Amino acid sequence: MRQRMKATRALAAAALFVAASACAGGRGADPPRSPTTRTASPAPTTATGAPQAASSFTIVSGGDILLHMSVNQAARAGSGYDYTQLLAGIRPWIEGADLALCALEVPIVPPGEKPSNYPAFGSPPQIADSLKALGWDGCALATNHSMDRGFPGVVSTVDNFDRVGLGRHGTARTGEESTRIQYYKVRSGGRDVVVAHLSATTLTNGIPLPKGAEWSWNVVGSLGRRSVGDLVEDARRARRQGADIVVVSMHWGTEYVSQPTAEQTAVGDQLAKSGQIDLVFGNHSHVPEPVAKLAGGPGGRGMWVVWSMGNTISGQTVQNHGYRVMAGLMTTATVDVPAKGPARVSNLEWTAIAQDERTDRVFQLSRLTSGERPASMTLSPAEIASRANATYPVMGADGSKERVTPPTPRAQLIGRELK
Repeated sequence: MRQRMKATRALAAAALFVAASACAGGRGADPPRSPTTRTASPAPTTATGAPQAASSFTIVSGGDILLHMSVNQAARAGSGYDYTQLLAGIRPWIEGADLALCALEVPIVPPGEKPSNYPAFGSPPQIADSLKALGWDGCALATNHSMDRGFPGVVSTVDNFDRVGLGRHGTARTGEESTRIQYYKVRSGGRDVVVAHLSATTLTNGIPLPKGAEWSWNVVGSLGRRSVGDLVEDARRARRQGADIVVVSMHWGTEYVSQPTAEQTAVGDQLAKSGQIDLVFGNHSHVPEPVAKLAGGPGGRGMWVVWSMGNTISGQTVQNHGYRVMAGLMTTATVDVPAKGPARVSNLEWTAIAQDERTDRVFQLSRLTSGERPASMTLSPAEIASRANATYPVMGADGSKERVTPPTPRAQLIGRELK
């Protein structure tokens, strides 16, 4: 059912946003922009004239997709690559979401080039096909590894996302494209809710912004040419263009640290106090960090943040980094859509996942701790317990409870536009 719904979504998006999709493919001189700015509405659009009942939908995200060569080898399928088998254990969370936003940490290699490993990653183009097949709707692309294969890697990544029909934000092929925001339109309970997605990084791994194409990488803070305030202005512009919900994916913080750093909390507070942002999905630490609700947010209702979701999948090892890098999170945000008034994010729940380092397959951790033993898993009870001990004390320290059942589709994604 979910895959058929995905196909319907793709057709709807093409019909609604064909003009935007056509202009997104260019990479030469910046094309003229067509007037697309809309006046922001105080509430989600009503799709029909009939009275509407309250409804809700979900937005799901996950940790870094960090494709070391060991993961690429595990995904080998004939002469190509298929990552869906490795991530089948978390597929229900992706397919069950009404809007699913991934975090691809590494670029896709330019045509004719081979995949590469740390410290300068480059993934095969088939990762885009696999992300689409798994049910992701779009992805955050601004990370400290975005420029590992230079500007050609940025172009290849965006080209491949456009090829398979995935939304994206955080890197760009032209200066004009870099000013665009990714929007998704979700029909929930008869009302159309526009979700804006922004992606930014505070980190660059010491790689300079490409000369003459500094706009190609959305770096904010001291290492970039843009400030966190500029990111807030992007969110404000999204509101003016009709966004009801603004989601920001932030690549920030310090690796292998299980609590947010001073930088993360400062940036998070600034985003929350702006009143423009509903939800922040954090990444970079490669280990899970807690969920919080910060003061501020739209209408003073608060802003939800997960400081880091760890790894969705990686080639990092227990020997080098401990069991924490073998654990990650799927997070599920609930968006309430009242009969009247603005939509709002009412909750952000976490679900622990675990990677089997011998097969690079990923599983829902709570199902393993409860005794399930999938045939494709090689982890011992002690290895499962080590992953749990590295995750649950961090995530449950504030008394929050894990979500253990995947969401089920409640709404319909009817459009996707980069404008």
